[in-house]
Amino acid sequence: MKKDIHPTNYRQVVFEDTSAGARFLVASVVNTKEETKWTDGKTYPLFKVEISSASHPYYTGTENILDSAGRVEKFKTRAASAKAKKAKK
Repeated sequence: MKKDIHPTNYRQVVFEDTSAGARFLVASVVNTKEETKWTDGKTYPLFKVEISSASHPYYTGTENILDSAGRVEKFKTRAASAKAKKAKK
């Protein structure tokens, strides 16, 4: 194997799904600013994600509307204004 090509910050990281509340302990090189305690009592870096296998509709079999950026409301507003313009004509 080649030397000095592998990341030096490869460690255990807790990934927390903010929409489902699920937490996973996985090895990763992701940069984090927060830390949290895991069930084993040790402190690990924490990385928050909006969607994971615990909340994704493909894995859960349910349809959830996950809208953290207000996209659904923007679409509804555009659709309503387009419908109003069409009604005026």
